Amino acid sequence: MALCAAAVAQAEVIEVTQMRHFGPIQTPTPIVLGDTTKLKADPFDSAPSKMPSAAQYITIGEVAPGQGGDSEAVNLLEFSFENRSYTTASLDINGLSQHKATVDGKPYAGGKLKLHPGTHKAFISYVSQPEQTDSLKVSINAERDGVVTLVDDAKEIFVLDDVLYGTRPASAMVSPAGNYILVGYYDTAPEGKTSYWQVLYDARTGKALRRLGETAAWMPKGDRYYSVRQNYTDGRTLVVTDAATAQEQTLATNLPKGSFYVAPSEDYLVYTLERKGQAEDPQAYQVLEPDDRQPGWRDRSYAAIYPLDGSGVMRPVSTGSMNSNVMDISADGKKMLLMTSRSRLEKRPTTVFSLLVVDVATLKADTLVKDDGFLSAASFSPDGKKVVVTGTPEFADRIGCILPEDVIPSMVQSELFIIDVDSKKITPITREFNPNPQNTLWSQYDGNIYTRAEKRDLYAVYRYDVKSGKWSEIALPEELPMAMTLADNAPVMAWHGQSSCNPSKIYMTDLRTGKSQLLDSPSEQRVADKRLATMKEYNFVNERGDTIYGRYYLPDNFDPDKKYPLIVNYYGGCSPTQRAFESRYPFHVYAPLGYVVYVVQPSGATGFGQEFSSRHVNTAGNGPAQDIIEGTKKFLADHPFVDASKVGCIGASYGGFMSQYLQTQTDIFAAAISHAGISDHTSYWGEGYWGYSYSETSMAESYPWTREDLYVGQSPLFLAEKVNTPILFLHGDSDNNVPVGESIQMFTALKLLGKETAMVLIKDQDHHILDPEKRQKWQDTIFAWFAKYLQDDNSWWDAMYPDKGL
Repeated sequence: MALCAAAVAQAEVIEVTQMRHFGPIQTPTPIVLGDTTKLKADPFDSAPSKMPSAAQYITIGEVAPGQGGDSEAVNLLEFSFENRSYTTASLDINGLSQHKATVDGKPYAGGKLKLHPGTHKAFISYVSQPEQTDSLKVSINAERDGVVTLVDDAKEIFVLDDVLYGTRPASAMVSPAGNYILVGYYDTAPEGKTSYWQVLYDARTGKALRRLGETAAWMPKGDRYYSVRQNYTDGRTLVVTDAATAQEQTLATNLPKGSFYVAPSEDYLVYTLERKGQAEDPQAYQVLEPDDRQPGWRDRSYAAIYPLDGSGVMRPVSTGSMNSNVMDISADGKKMLLMTSRSRLEKRPTTVFSLLVVDVATLKADTLVKDDGFLSAASFSPDGKKVVVTGTPEFADRIGCILPEDVIPSMVQSELFIIDVDSKKITPITREFNPNPQNTLWSQYDGNIYTRAEKRDLYAVYRYDVKSGKWSEIALPEELPMAMTLADNAPVMAWHGQSSCNPSKIYMTDLRTGKSQLLDSPSEQRVADKRLATMKEYNFVNERGDTIYGRYYLPDNFDPDKKYPLIVNYYGGCSPTQRAFESRYPFHVYAPLGYVVYVVQPSGATGFGQEFSSRHVNTAGNGPAQDIIEGTKKFLADHPFVDASKVGCIGASYGGFMSQYLQTQTDIFAAAISHAGISDHTSYWGEGYWGYSYSETSMAESYPWTREDLYVGQSPLFLAEKVNTPILFLHGDSDNNVPVGESIQMFTALKLLGKETAMVLIKDQDHHILDPEKRQKWQDTIFAWFAKYLQDDNSWWDAMYPDKGL
């Protein structure tokens, strides 16, 4: 029996002479029970679906391996091949009388294989009969010469499936006493199903103790965790478990619905609830203000207290037309930080916040901050006498701002402030601190403040010594710590994080010694079997004298004597493009396809200080775009292995706008991709759910009727005739952030101008393409576009989007 495929013009035939072999596995004739004509045994039933680890490499000859013996036997064969660009191929398996084959785990019975870039495994199981000799000849019939190569299976190419699927950490929470850590995991399967679970670790030994069957969180004191169970008799039940003994205690029954957490005093729950807003006639409805277009905007959040005294009486903390949220509870449970918000459209910022200190027993409130639009978070000091506040440099009349009065800071730039509850005195503590705080904790254990902050394109954890007023960085083994929790009664921090060349791992850190201990690396084995790109730093000084930071990735099979196409990636907006291993654009997937990838951090991003981030404001790309162009030219000059005629660029959201805008400023790019990009600042300002509110950051105090030079002069749509680069527009057709019309109108303009362009819409996807199957198609579209213009290979694009003949 032979699996044959028709010859392909200009095809390459690759003979497979080396394989992994396991067998023969003797399979004596089974006992006959009943009528054998009705049910026949399949000789392949006993064959495993993957190669055992004891398999050995052998050379394939005239005779199939594993022949002979006194009974029927199963033999297993496996070989690997790879391709770094899209192609098609078929397999010829000749000489075996009985066999089954799979490629990448899917049955193969002949025909054309559509091979996405990656490493592929062909698995053959065959049955040998006593005193029968089979021959074996296997070959790959590749569509194109030089694309498919045979490889050993020691390492595989890192592909998109490695980003989309598998197990990763979700959280790491240390108990208040510091003796145990709850680690959350999630796993995504190829069919898109995601499962979640938690594992309890002993922080003293680092050992995993048990897997929890339900989602849990720590009680505020000691080493006990709580979870909610649903049962017929008692409804929603709050159960507390001792981490050391696993003994359980029921704390409350018949809990009201809604999300909550346990107050530090452990005698009440704090609920976050929602009042539904008044509905409109669905046939003809009034929009009260711009944000009223958003689903749920009329609903109002509020806080409520649920005492654990058995009364079952819920006590709302606030009521009325304003949203309110509990920011923190004092350690003794007696005071609450309540933040309220309301809209104020006539003045920037159009949403303002107030911060109240509320007495939990009486609900009497003292206003700490009144109607300040530059406030975002707050928490108590251990003694409850002070509050650390996160705001922007404009908070409290710019008390934390170091910029001249005529320079408007970025509202994405975060600063920290300490407010004395009694005197209401505000002290800025990050004025000269360039990192950008993201989440901040005031330690109960040592009384110091800890913050996880952007440090250029990294994250870092810093300690603020409240007594000395000095900042210090805590050395951690990962470039991007993603979350952190602190023990109240021990110097222990639990966190998970990743770096540019490895996925997330879970750690605990001793804050006295600075030593970190690895608890788990759930993706270690998956990545250990992959060949990863090499990442290197590339910084340059621009014409203004600023250091512009960046990095680049080289293919795993990099040859400095070859010429490679270059892909330039950026955001160009208010945040840096971080060193995430697995991201929207996973560079370890791009590089093996034969690209060098350059990631540049232009001016305007946070993590570099107030002045640097302020360049995002009222520039509409002018300045950041020049950094990208200058950086690309210098990178080309400094790296002779890059083909300067084959340079592509890609960005999303504001980066999508940047992709469009760059093509109106330069012709150095051979191809560009704009995902969910803004083409007209005026239409985005009015149509996007967050258009006008985001413009409070990017176009502060500027409006379409006051700054035509920004809203029109810097919009790619009004510069469309200057575009000479083929641009691909990608967009989720249900995008509420940047409406899909932003891509449609620029695509239309380029079509009318006779420019090379294409547009692909992803059905039922919002600003981010999250559905795994649709993300695969979205990513393949990106790869196919770049292959067409940067590698002179349109086969993938034509396979995905063939000429419709219209």
